[in-house]
Amino acid sequence: MPGLGTLINGLAVIGGGLLGLIFRKGLPQRFQITLMQALGLSSIFIGIAGALEKMLVIQASGVSVQGTMLAVLSLAAGALLGEGINLEYRFEQFGSWLKKKTGSDEDDRFMEAFLTASLTICVGAMAIVGALQDGLAADPSLLITKAVLDCLIIMIFTSALGKGAIFSVIPLVLFQGSITLLARLIAPVLSDGMIANLAMTGSMLIFCVGVNLMFNTKIRVANLLPALLIALLLTPLF
Repeated sequence: MPGLGTLINGLAVIGGGLLGLIFRKGLPQRFQITLMQALGLSSIFIGIAGALEKMLVIQASGVSVQGTMLAVLSLAAGALLGEGINLEYRFEQFGSWLKKKTGSDEDDRFMEAFLTASLTICVGAMAIVGALQDGLAADPSLLITKAVLDCLIIMIFTSALGKGAIFSVIPLVLFQGSITLLARLIAPVLSDGMIANLAMTGSMLIFCVGVNLMFNTKIRVANLLPALLIALLLTPLF
């Protein structure tokens, strides 16, 4: 049944979040801080590994790099577009509405947890390829694998940042579900090169999420999201 993968993925996110809340109640503040830094460090290396996997080309003559110009143009153009639309603010508006509706006004980290978790589990090739596979062949296997990973990720996010991370299930279901529903229209347009460049750019954004967590900085990652679309559009030129 098309859509089963996203349903399982969503339930896994909720389950991981509930487990994280249970662990959070017994964690002292210093444990939560260190756990958040560990998650940031993990995100940094996951982002680096994902980007280099697509950029490094190993040949008999040595190692070369590809996709650097596409990455620069995608991120620069995506930043301009994202800042123009101010996607970060739109996310924050939605997060503020959720915060109010869920009675979480006293939770100072609700917004941070929601934004960070949403970007981490929605950005990446696995979400898109898995949703396409689910829509075209009714094969949820890739999204089920992603569900296991997301369950662990959200459990840790919730343990470190609070219940706002659980609500990342909303953008996840909307994003993956839309791709599944539109799979037959999207699939003929996407090439292997587009998916590779999408994965590379998405990994760079995950790196930015990790930097925010690790060093308590404020890279507006949501405003960089249009870079994913720019990377797809620029692929035929490179």
